Amino acid sequence: MQLNALYVDFNSYFASVEQQLMPELRGKPIGVLAVMAETTCCIAASYEAKAFGIKTGTLVSEARKLCPDIIFVEARPPVYVQYHHFLIDIVESCTHVEKVLSIDEMVCKLTGSQQQPENALKLAAKIKSALAEKAGDLIRCSIGIAPNTFLAKVASNMQKPDGCVLIAPHELPQRLYGLRLRDLNGIGKQMEARLNRYKITTVEQLYSANRQQLQVAWGSVEGERMYDKLRGIEPYYVKNARSSLGHSHVMPPEQRNEVGVRAVLHRLLQKACMRMRSYDLLASRISVKVKFRNMPSWQKESALSPTDNTLRLIEALETFMQQYPQTNAEPYAVGVSFSGLVTADEVARDLFQVAPLESEKKLNQAIDSLNSKFGKNTIYFGGAHEALKDAPMRIAFNHIPDMDVESDE
Repeated sequence: MQLNALYVDFNSYFASVEQQLMPELRGKPIGVLAVMAETTCCIAASYEAKAFGIKTGTLVSEARKLCPDIIFVEARPPVYVQYHHFLIDIVESCTHVEKVLSIDEMVCKLTGSQQQPENALKLAAKIKSALAEKAGDLIRCSIGIAPNTFLAKVASNMQKPDGCVLIAPHELPQRLYGLRLRDLNGIGKQMEARLNRYKITTVEQLYSANRQQLQVAWGSVEGERMYDKLRGIEPYYVKNARSSLGHSHVMPPEQRNEVGVRAVLHRLLQKACMRMRSYDLLASRISVKVKFRNMPSWQKESALSPTDNTLRLIEALETFMQQYPQTNAEPYAVGVSFSGLVTADEVARDLFQVAPLESEKKLNQAIDSLNSKFGKNTIYFGGAHEALKDAPMRIAFNHIPDMDVESDE
């Protein structure tokens, strides 16, 4: 077994980019918010804020109690995406980036002489130096080096911020025994509780379990993959076709009513339609969800003939809205998702919709083309008119937005 993976994890990425670009924020506790509202939570925190116990998910009100001097800034997803590509280029100037795993994580494959510990550490130092020189000294990263991606990720978390940890093959498994189960990527609160029910409470016990025991504990093939990952083996994954896509949004205070819900849902749906068409996919199910304060969420879902036509999907949305609950509870978050995604080759045309198909396709192509050329709100369907400034581009953990399709500019 050799060293095969070098994992780069950028520390407090959103907050660090803000501090790098805005010198007045440097050295100060920063909380990054998706929307500037007292009722929302931090989606990122600077290390100065983390020192007070503030982290992703901390409510604004709680963050103020923990740190009265905290400064809140509104997230700028397009800036983070642009910086992300800039950082990839910098790392690429040092060694090839094998895979981008999220907006702030990437893994590089070590080959040849790079697999020697001293050379791997020199490469890590070279990457850090290049980032400091070209991206700025506020953009710090933790680097993990190990026999596989999983262990390199574990290593990158062992020393933050700005750390560099190498787990050599001969150190396995003892090097892992000082960690908690939750320190291993893929084991969250619920999975930890599940493992505890199977009498696995430590990493040593996890490592000692055989392949079948882990398969049973996980209830899926992921348990067998964990067996391999702990031993430095790179598991094989079959890449699945995209099965769903969608957008969600925490509502600004002024939109927290039925009219605002409808407008923002229209806006999300139209954005999702353009994104779906960029993948050449059709949706065969649509669902919407509205979260309320002091009341269960309202959710509706419906099957439909596979389509990428915005007008047809708007019709489904309006059908849902006719059943919108009559309540005084405040709606604070909404979402639209398309599932059962298929390509046009996978479905037969609906015999009752043959005639309009070509004209619908041309209409959608024209809308997408004009919005791409002149700005995303050049042409839109009227239902979104009152929410054009809402639901800006967001960055999901495992999805880096395509700026040509998802930018709000």
